[in-house]
Amino acid sequence: MANYFTQCSLHSSAEKPADASGAVADVVHVWCASLSRPEECYQRYRDSLSADERQRAERFHFERDRRHFVVGRGILRALLARYLGDEPNSLCFDYGPYGKPALGGAHKDQLRFNLSHSHGLGLYAVAHGREMGIDLEYVRPIAEMEQLAERFFSTQENAILRVVAAEQRALAFFNCWTRKEAFIKACGEGLSMPLNRFTVSLTPGEPARLLSSDDGFQDGSRWCLRELALPAGYVGALVVEGTHCELELRQWEN
Repeated sequence: MANYFTQCSLHSSAEKPADASGAVADVVHVWCASLSRPEECYQRYRDSLSADERQRAERFHFERDRRHFVVGRGILRALLARYLGDEPNSLCFDYGPYGKPALGGAHKDQLRFNLSHSHGLGLYAVAHGREMGIDLEYVRPIAEMEQLAERFFSTQENAILRVVAAEQRALAFFNCWTRKEAFIKACGEGLSMPLNRFTVSLTPGEPARLLSSDDGFQDGSRWCLRELALPAGYVGALVVEGTHCELELRQWEN
């Protein structure tokens, strides 16, 4: 194993007003948003979506999931539009070979972003000029946890998970899962990237780290990893290209 992942130098800034101005190259803004919105707000977000996004929403079987998708995409459009000084419904998106979204059309490459949602909460990361991946999970018991870990986690991660105290094992599992998901999303390769070929820290209370990778698999020195402070019951991770940037956590209320 090659231990060449660099330690993240990602620092939280002092709390600032919840607006979307002032995005610069050395700052990553992470926005947290509730996806449960009143009807008026829901309709406003739905009106901003493209025909394709509305069709995607209709494919969800449960009404709650439909509404969360609509609100999640509506917030993404409203958030990016505020950075860009444009209307939410004017934005268009491109998608990489493995589904990673990016701005397209007139705003192509003006901002980089990534998003994740779980259990009624959404996270949005926005920055200039650097790739990133973000992931969010609601911590809950999973009956097949050991089988999933054996399938997707590295040998070292499985060894650590087995010795974590039973009452903290679900948290350790989701620490590992979100950090891995954030990394493969940052790389833009989705689940085509084998999750068991790199190792992250997962023990609750220990710093988030990209620890190692199989020889020749990934140049881990490109990336830094940060655990995110979220509402109780949730865990999240951010992976950012580069070795230094400032992190600002913000709440979306619109």
